[in-house]
Amino acid sequence: MKITFSTKAPKKADSILVGVEEGRKLTASAQELDDVTSGMVSRAAKTGKFSGKTAQVAEVLAPAGLDADRIYLLGFGKEFDQLSAQKLGGTIIGRLMGAGSKTATIFVDAADEAEVAAQIAFGIKLGAYKFEKYITKKEEGDSTEISEITIVTKAATSADQKFDNLNAVAEGVYLTRDVISEPPNVLYPETMANEAEKLSELGVKVTVLGEAEMTELGMGALLGVGQGSARESKLVVMEWKGGTKSEAPVAFVGKGVTFDTGGISLKPGPGMDEMKWDMGGSGVVLGLMKALAGRQAKVNAIGVIGLVENMPDGNAQRPGDIVTSMSGQTIEILNTDAEGRLVLADALWYTQDKYKPQIMIDLATLTGAIMVSLGQEHAGLFSNDDQLAERLTAAGLATDDKVWRMPLGDAYDKQIKSSVADMKNIGGKYGGSITAAQFLQRYVNGTKWAHLDIAGVTWSAKSTATAPKGATGFGVKLLDRFVSEHYEG
Repeated sequence: MKITFSTKAPKKADSILVGVEEGRKLTASAQELDDVTSGMVSRAAKTGKFSGKTAQVAEVLAPAGLDADRIYLLGFGKEFDQLSAQKLGGTIIGRLMGAGSKTATIFVDAADEAEVAAQIAFGIKLGAYKFEKYITKKEEGDSTEISEITIVTKAATSADQKFDNLNAVAEGVYLTRDVISEPPNVLYPETMANEAEKLSELGVKVTVLGEAEMTELGMGALLGVGQGSARESKLVVMEWKGGTKSEAPVAFVGKGVTFDTGGISLKPGPGMDEMKWDMGGSGVVLGLMKALAGRQAKVNAIGVIGLVENMPDGNAQRPGDIVTSMSGQTIEILNTDAEGRLVLADALWYTQDKYKPQIMIDLATLTGAIMVSLGQEHAGLFSNDDQLAERLTAAGLATDDKVWRMPLGDAYDKQIKSSVADMKNIGGKYGGSITAAQFLQRYVNGTKWAHLDIAGVTWSAKSTATAPKGATGFGVKLLDRFVSEHYEG
């Protein structure tokens, strides 16, 4: 799909879309089209439930003599902010694909026209995503592929420039959705590492550590999780150097359990197929690094992903085992299904030890307990730094990748105390997401750190205007916004 910005409309399009402000007030472009169609637009704006509220859409068949099949009225509301424009863009692309349109012209008349036009295009791009790689035949009535959308605005050049950066972020979201959607026989540690290596084309330095290198580093926590799998575990490091040479990097660490059976502590069979997306945190880090490199972000950023497959064979880790992490701290394994924190323990320690980052943020589909607390509306946010937590919360509200801060404290930390090792990998019946975060905090070594538990927001059973059913890509927009607002020179 090609999205272009122009000061002039093409001569022909399957669909023409014009804006209507709240209260059924026609924009200038809508008024011009109303004049051409002998009042059809104004009559359509007065029928049904359409009132011009934000992201409302009304559709009418185009009259004879107009080089289009359909006319759409778009609700511009009273005030048109970024999220409203994105939602409208996603709604637009859904309606166009459902109607069978292949080309469309959208007229944008608004305050801050360049920003609105670019954000509508961003919403269109996000909403157009589909993962249909393994569908060999389409059924009759399936949505149509859009070939070209032209957005007509007086600020076409500026809108195009703004969309360049937004499109890079959208490409990062696409990559995150792609890898999370892949089946586990296709995506496993080695192939996920291969996806990361493709980022070298954008200027990202990619280093892949295998089991031999991780054994030498003493990563017993991460390696223990993957020892029951026929697939070799990997640690992937991605470096984007867009800032000054002396600037300490910002670091992002992702849990990458490419399939999680639970190991010897086997999960129930129903729903286990969903555990292909237990690598969601690593998918977000991968997509974020693509977004930062794609828009040439002026920041030094490190992305580290620990990649393992948790399988129950004769060599698998057992409840009762004790492993030694890279930090030298020992861990009593009481449940092999509490494995993500073991992967992150070594990945976090490695990251802070080698790169000395300004801040370090990890992402993981870590606990079902976070869904009990927050449902599927917010990711859980845990942090040892108030400013970092506040900045992430604000970025989440601005991008609709919402986070909610959860507590940390000594009382929770005592729940993971072991009588035979430095700690145990589960904390008991209560506060499961909190005790998991307490576990991770033992591996940040005083670095300013935040943990995002994205178990409830990585995968969705329903679609929204800008995200399909399935992999949401949650976290890429959030962290890109966070970086651009606070860490770019």
